[in-house]
Amino acid sequence: MSAMGVLAPPLRLGTRRSALALAQSRWVAAALTARSGRDVTLVELTTRGDADPAALDVIGGTGVFVTGIRERLLAGEVDLAVHSLKDLPTAPASDLVLAAVPVRADPRDALVASGGRTLAELPPGARVGTGSPRRAAQLRALGFGLDVRAVRGNVDTRLARVADGTLDGVILARAGLLRLGRDDEITEILDPGQLLPAPGQGALAVECRAADADLTALLAGLDDPRSRFAVTAERGLLAALEAGCTAPVGALADVADADADADVADADAPPELYLRAAVVSSDGARTIRLSITGPTADAAGLGRRLAGDLLDAGAADLIGESR
Repeated sequence: MSAMGVLAPPLRLGTRRSALALAQSRWVAAALTARSGRDVTLVELTTRGDADPAALDVIGGTGVFVTGIRERLLAGEVDLAVHSLKDLPTAPASDLVLAAVPVRADPRDALVASGGRTLAELPPGARVGTGSPRRAAQLRALGFGLDVRAVRGNVDTRLARVADGTLDGVILARAGLLRLGRDDEITEILDPGQLLPAPGQGALAVECRAADADLTALLAGLDDPRSRFAVTAERGLLAALEAGCTAPVGALADVADADADADVADADAPPELYLRAAVVSSDGARTIRLSITGPTADAAGLGRRLAGDLLDAGAADLIGESR
């Protein structure tokens, strides 16, 4: 309420129309209202990625779920936007700020398969759907002889293809299934040793205009430092590899918990970040998998250094093949 007793207008939050995007945006809206007492109205928008049914690597991938919303944000038609962080281009957006990375949900991939089966229980030739070149490449690299099929559509559409027998299984982000209350349909949570998730998977990005200092400060209250450290390392790696969100690159950073047995002298040491990454050829025949450890304060630098190690090992050739 202003000094004159007039209620501030609701904040307009731009979001995609999918059930998952709306669930994520409602969660952010509720958290923001709880912190500030200010109402938040969702403004449903359509992006190129929603309107074009072609495969992501055909329509460009990077930014297709984000650009349209950013344009409305810059035009002042909405005050803030919520994205799945894995969809966010790594290049900074002029005049916008990543004001908050809320607490990250489980970043791992999950299998939903008919008959409650795991990947290892699916027979050779089983039809497994995914819209992600990263997941497809890593699935082929496992050597199970699966028939990996490209599939687009929202979560309901993909799960329906398992229910009706069109597919034997689909791979989805566990975070999305959790947010939609459909995690009970998961038949296997995939170990990152098998499938490394996309950089930023499971995390949300809350953007606003850089010039809106008051809103930037308000949104900063939703930021989770551990989640931001992790995704900063993962996105630093992706940027240094010059690979977009459709490239066959998996990465996952974990912030180490404080060791209860650590010496008192080490108690004030910055927490450590463990970053692992994999680049896989599209046919799954070649995989480069490396890791690095360092302080969270150097998250972006760790990502860049691990990217350099991957490039030294030949990652550019595998990324180039995917293009």
